[in-house]
Amino acid sequence: MTLSVVIRTTPTEVEFVSDLLWSLGVVAIEEHWDPNGVVCLQTSLGDDIEVVDQAMNSLPVVLDWSTTTVNETVVNTWRKFAQPTVFGRRIVIAPVWCAEQEVAEAVASLPDPIQALVIPIEPASTFGMGDHPTTMCSLLMIEKYLKSDDVLIDVGCGSGVLGIGALRMGASRAIGMDINPSCVLVSQENARLNQVSDQWFVTTEPITVIGFPANIVVANILAPALIELSGVLKRLTRPDGVLIISGVLTEHYEHVAKSLEPLHEFDRIEHSGWAAVAFRKI
Repeated sequence: MTLSVVIRTTPTEVEFVSDLLWSLGVVAIEEHWDPNGVVCLQTSLGDDIEVVDQAMNSLPVVLDWSTTTVNETVVNTWRKFAQPTVFGRRIVIAPVWCAEQEVAEAVASLPDPIQALVIPIEPASTFGMGDHPTTMCSLLMIEKYLKSDDVLIDVGCGSGVLGIGALRMGASRAIGMDINPSCVLVSQENARLNQVSDQWFVTTEPITVIGFPANIVVANILAPALIELSGVLKRLTRPDGVLIISGVLTEHYEHVAKSLEPLHEFDRIEHSGWAAVAFRKI
């Protein structure tokens, strides 16, 4: 049996609430429409109730939610429909259970298949599949500004897809941080799958314990957490480095940008109403 989260909402709020859940990194949401006008959204955030509580309470609005236990086979039904995801001109995120033919077809769809960068990922209980718009945008932003031998810090790393992707692109070292203990073993396994284990370090310690700045800091987390951590995010970004934030809606992150001053926005990548925004010192 595994833990499932059930959120009760209205037909007019379904899309908004679903976006909030996607921003937490879930990989599937099941909708149940009641004739009486109640919509129940069901998803999973792992089996640690404390982690689930922390994630749900981090949202910018209070939702009507509860937990229940369901058969693990039912929870994993989404895996049957997961497919390799193409990012930009060369990146392919490949769920480890996908058939080789599916991955080959994704690679063949690229403008130059020879340049393909295939990143195998097993999200397990971290729900970091890599196909959410905020992850896509963040990975493309990393690709745009990462230089060979850069050090990257990933705040809210989940399955490690961003940090591990950066290592595959040429970073010398990547440090992942997450409040979810399951992210440690899952991301370490993904680092092994991508043959970058020696360059990947992951911890559940508070972000404040990191005592050195990085060339690139990426934080794919919700706006309230970005504001709360703004001071340490700025401290961890080298004077000549880049801070990439995501988990923000395209037209609604002015309050986040304000908290990051004196860093200034200089680039933005948008997808499906979400954005990854790059900041640096001017």
